[in-house]
Amino acid sequence: MEVTVDKSAGFCWGVVRAVEFAENELSVTPKMYSLGEIIHNSTEVERLKKAGLTTVTVEDFAKIERGSKVLIRAHGEPPSTYKAAFEYGIELIDATCPVVTKVQERIRKYTEKGFQVVIFGKKDHAEVIGLRGVTDDEAIVVLSVKEALETVNFTKPTVLFSQTTMDKETFSAIKTALEERIANLEVGSLEEEAIEFHAKNTICGQVSGRDKKLREFAKANDIMIFTAGKKSSNGKVLFNIAKEENEKTYFAETIDDLNPEWFLNVTKVGITGATSTPQWVMTQMKEYIERNFGL
Repeated sequence: MEVTVDKSAGFCWGVVRAVEFAENELSVTPKMYSLGEIIHNSTEVERLKKAGLTTVTVEDFAKIERGSKVLIRAHGEPPSTYKAAFEYGIELIDATCPVVTKVQERIRKYTEKGFQVVIFGKKDHAEVIGLRGVTDDEAIVVLSVKEALETVNFTKPTVLFSQTTMDKETFSAIKTALEERIANLEVGSLEEEAIEFHAKNTICGQVSGRDKKLREFAKANDIMIFTAGKKSSNGKVLFNIAKEENEKTYFAETIDDLNPEWFLNVTKVGITGATSTPQWVMTQMKEYIERNFGL
């Protein structure tokens, strides 16, 4: 049995940056906090917990000692979080992904201009909570064309943005539907040379950019093992892409989720994951599969 880890998989640079922020602080501070799980991957969260990183919420600020360090993860936070940290004497270590920061800045500018802000994303996702906060929670958040047509006011000047980890096909469909009905529609764009953006939307290029390579990798293997945190939004998007190309694509957050029956009469196994899946997790899974199912 040949087991291969997808070379294009692993942390996106925004997540790498957040983890490095945490590790650098923990090298000089015995204990610090993360506002929400630093990434949607339980194994990596557990590793950093052992190093001294404790997950908290904004509601916990009142219980934390003044002067404590709290990491803002890559997803970003609304303005109210920064205000609460100031009030409780919390030192924030801001590891917001620069892509998310750019989206927040663009949304703030459109809000100030009086635009109706529409966000393609999950209303309660950490990143979207931050984006909503920039608009004083007046943004309209939708997950489908149907929701957009039911909730958007077609008479207002409107701008369409996306949660950075959503799929570009649905984003494009929503964009087309709104263009047909709104005379003054703009699509929130980012001009950032270091990042590849598709169709000038705000979907992170490291999610949408993996589409082609992931499809090729899925086709090249008999079965696919997709490992990610169950809460990962981009994990769901990327899993579905792999599943479209290889129906024998299985989800396994940890080695405990692996089913021996998946590997019967299989010669080529591919392992891939979300942008929040550490390389060491995929390597660990590869070694476990080779030891236990490789004969």
